[in-house]
Amino acid sequence: MAHNHSHEGHNHGHHHHHNANDLKGWKIGVSILLNMLITVGQVIGASISGSIALMTDALHNFSDVISLIISYIANRLTLKEATTSKTYGYKRAEILAAFVNSATLIGVAIFLIVEAIERFSSPISIQADIVIWFAIGSIIINFLSVVLLHNDSKDNMNIRSAYLHLLTDVMTSIAVMFGGLAMKYYNVFWIDGLLTLLIAIYLIYSSFSILKESTKVLMQFTPDGINLEDISIEVCRIEGINNIHHLHVWQLNDNKYMLEAHLEMENDIKLSEFQDKLNIVEEVISKFGIDHTNIQPELNKCDSGVGLIVGS
Repeated sequence: MAHNHSHEGHNHGHHHHHNANDLKGWKIGVSILLNMLITVGQVIGASISGSIALMTDALHNFSDVISLIISYIANRLTLKEATTSKTYGYKRAEILAAFVNSATLIGVAIFLIVEAIERFSSPISIQADIVIWFAIGSIIINFLSVVLLHNDSKDNMNIRSAYLHLLTDVMTSIAVMFGGLAMKYYNVFWIDGLLTLLIAIYLIYSSFSILKESTKVLMQFTPDGINLEDISIEVCRIEGINNIHHLHVWQLNDNKYMLEAHLEMENDIKLSEFQDKLNIVEEVISKFGIDHTNIQPELNKCDSGVGLIVGS
């Protein structure tokens, strides 16, 4: 009975989530269009002006378009209900998107670093005016997208990766604009290569943390901030429980933590009594922010007497 009640509550929350997701979808859609506009513009601008920094910025923007499209698709997929063949639904689509996205960006950045280094050995003169105006256009349009996605980026890894891209775009476009001004007034054309180098290094730096974060989730590592020893100690304090072992905690997506474990009981108790114990155990575990548990009862198993046996 209690179980049913909690399920209703869960469903109720789920509907609320739908609206939030639809809203995000609309915002991502607008950002995609804006970024496509910038990318095309900057590629044209870079081709005319001969600026590799503007081309880097265009590429950065193009990676945004890709990332936003992935985010958009992932966002739609997470709305799909679970089926018998996909019991968790598509909850991990967003994590996968963040992973693919950050990995590609790192590749792109390395390619640009090589290009920039080649430029240093043979700097060419660049039409600075074009660089300046295209950079300003990019700053304005990107800023609009940043404002759009700001709120949703706080609690969603996927939207956050897209948001970070846009934010770095504003920064890089500002840098490219200053580079254009330096070239226009001081004729220092090497600054173009230097900017490319800096933007590319920044791209690698910002993508790496998302790559690491998403890898952790995909590899089902124990989430940060969750200590299995602490959980074990708390659970073993409960009367009638000998120990807890085969303990695993992992993350399904951004905000859903799962736990599975074997509970060894002191006495051969009735199923109804175990149910009461289980309610207490789940209450303790929920304090750690874990909302889904799968617990198997045991009695006098051969590996008893040992405290925390992590894994199987």
